Amino acid sequence: PAGGRDTRRLTAFIRGHRMFKVVGIDPGLAATGIGIVSGRGVAVDGYSFGCIHTSKSTRLSHRLDHIFSRLMQVFTAEAPDLVMVEDVFSLKEYPKSGITLGQVSGVVLLAAARTGLSAVQIPVREAKQALTGNGNASKAQLEAAVRRLLGQDRGDTQSSAG
Repeated sequence: PAGGRDTRRLTAFIRGHRMFKVVGIDPGLAATGIGIVSGRGVAVDGYSFGCIHTSKSTRLSHRLDHIFSRLMQVFTAEAPDLVMVEDVFSLKEYPKSGITLGQVSGVVLLAAARTGLSAVQIPVREAKQALTGNGNASKAQLEAAVRRLLGQDRGDTQSSAG
């Protein structure tokens, strides 16, 4: 699968760089999550996170434009070595959500390309498996694993998916 190939590419990338900065994107129309991690090898030296919010009362084209514009600013300011995007999935019960996620993911990939950055799409199950050892981990388990990796107990949280 493409996701497995991207995960192997990411692992090789991190091992091959002394210093690295990765921007991770959790695409969402109401809130697109952004995480920035920098470090050496597999050691994290610094991180930050946030969200790009859009309003339901705004037309779709303007919401996508806002996400694109903010991502262009972030990518230009941060100059990461790699952009990781959560791969799009669709639930049978909510097919329109999958289409919307695809539109937002396209905007993310376009912003990465326009700023000359490499981007990979990672299936959520692979990210969960890598971070928690369980591809079906809950949001709480995932948050706890990330906090352990970053050496944080509790604090601010940002979620792009309710």
